[in-house]
Amino acid sequence: MIKPIELVIFDCDGVLVDSERIAVRVDAMVLAQLGWELTESEIVDRFVGRTTASMKQDIEARLGRGLPPTWEEETENLYREALLTDLKPVDGIADALDALARLPTCVASSGSHSKMRLTLGITGLFSHFEGRIFSATEVERGKPAPDLFLHAAQRMGVAPDRCVVVEDSQYGVRAARAAGMRAFGYSGGLTPGQWLEGPDTVVFDDMRALPALLAEG
Repeated sequence: MIKPIELVIFDCDGVLVDSERIAVRVDAMVLAQLGWELTESEIVDRFVGRTTASMKQDIEARLGRGLPPTWEEETENLYREALLTDLKPVDGIADALDALARLPTCVASSGSHSKMRLTLGITGLFSHFEGRIFSATEVERGKPAPDLFLHAAQRMGVAPDRCVVVEDSQYGVRAARAAGMRAFGYSGGLTPGQWLEGPDTVVFDDMRALPALLAEG
């Protein structure tokens, strides 16, 4: 029996704010400078939905050496400059949030709190979630582990099986399933829909369709 939805947990990058395209562009440039040439699809496959710490570990393993101490700060500065110039809300998300105004929501993202304050602030979405924003920096393991979503549910006082997660990455939908939550995989961004498919997951490509999909189940 499908239990009623009591909480919608939104990922941030690629679900609320259209930042993944910007991040992938910056990542490609940074990785090329380090000598690791990756296509957009390869970057999406390896890194989208994961934490900066896990990305750094992968890069160091690939290069066989540690990155400079300033690497993370310099990369974050590049992200920030690009976001300030190009960032927009995901198409249709404002309409979806308005339609879901009576349903409890929160954000749970691999990004830091400072990054989410920036991106949600630029796009005018911060007020929708103020006080209900959770970061992977608060838990031991990032996606695809379930820790972040379970943490968000616990803080919001809702049982996992009454939560749904809106995600755009394969690591995010895997984390939702591992947490015992239903997933709604948004394929209108960079991640191919087939990468999001799986048990307890609805894949959709238009954010305006989300309220009706949630109402169905």
